Amino acid sequence: MSDLNTTNEKLVSDFKAVVADTEELLRLTADQTGDKAVEVRARLREKLAGAKVKLQELEAAVVEKTKAAARATDEYVHENPWKAVGVAAGAGFLLGLLLNRR
Repeated sequence: MSDLNTTNEKLVSDFKAVVADTEELLRLTADQTGDKAVEVRARLREKLAGAKVKLQELEAAVVEKTKAAARATDEYVHENPWKAVGVAAGAGFLLGLLLNRR
């Protein structure tokens, strides 16, 4: 689940960069004249508006999945406290062994 969240967060970040670059491109070409340039800018603005909506939806989905994972983890720990303590102790022990070997 963590890998999926990381991938989704990276996708959102990359998508935001594309949106920002497209907005900058539109600003830089605003003084270009001609029917073709006007048409291309209009199409870009339209696609950019759609992309922003999709980005907001994707971002909301990532946040919701992250919250759901946190709730599920919290519920599991409350329902199985000794298992959670055991797993944490085991992970700490293994990590200590690995760090001590070096």
